[in-house]
Amino acid sequence: MTTPTELRTERLLLRDWRDADLEPFAALNADPEVMQHFRGTLTREQSDTFAERIRGKLRENGWGLWAVEVIDGPPFIGFVGLAEQTFEAHFTPAIEVGWRLARESWGHGYAPEAARAVVDFAFTELGLDEIVSITAVGNVKSRRVMAKIGMTHDPADDFEYPLLDEGHPLRPSVVYRLRR
Repeated sequence: MTTPTELRTERLLLRDWRDADLEPFAALNADPEVMQHFRGTLTREQSDTFAERIRGKLRENGWGLWAVEVIDGPPFIGFVGLAEQTFEAHFTPAIEVGWRLARESWGHGYAPEAARAVVDFAFTELGLDEIVSITAVGNVKSRRVMAKIGMTHDPADDFEYPLLDEGHPLRPSVVYRLRR
C-alpha cells in the first residue's frame, strides 16, 4: 500500500478519499444531469463500491482518481485524476485524465484547473509521454475541458466504446490526446 500523492493548485486540493466523501459522491452519482454521458445514475451501494475501487487504486499506485476539495470551500466536489484504460481500442492501453464533478461546481474552472495539475504530475512524476481523454461524442462540456487543457482531437481517432452495446447512444466516442 502506497500513501497517495496530494496535488495542490491555487484553489484546489486533490487528495485521498475520506469516508465523509461517500455521501456527496453518491449524490453526484445519483444526479441525472451529472451522469447524462454515462450508462446511468448509480445507487448509493453502486457509488460506494465505485469509491472503494477508486480508493484501492489510489492507494495501490499512489495516484489515480483523487477526491477534489476546494480550499476554503466545499470539502468534496468530485474527482479528477488518472485511470488506466485497458479495454480494446486502437489507442489502448493508455492512461486517461478524467473528471466527475458535482453540478454545483460546474462553471468555476475547477475541472481544467485540476486536470492541468494531474497532467503535469503524469508527465513530470510518472514520466508518461502521452495522456488521453475519452468521452461520448455529445459530451460538449467535457470536450471543452479537454480543449482548455491543451488536448487535441483528431476525428480519425473516434471509436465505438466497446464496453457499451451496439446501438447504445453513448457508444460513439472521441479521443483527445496530449503529448509531453
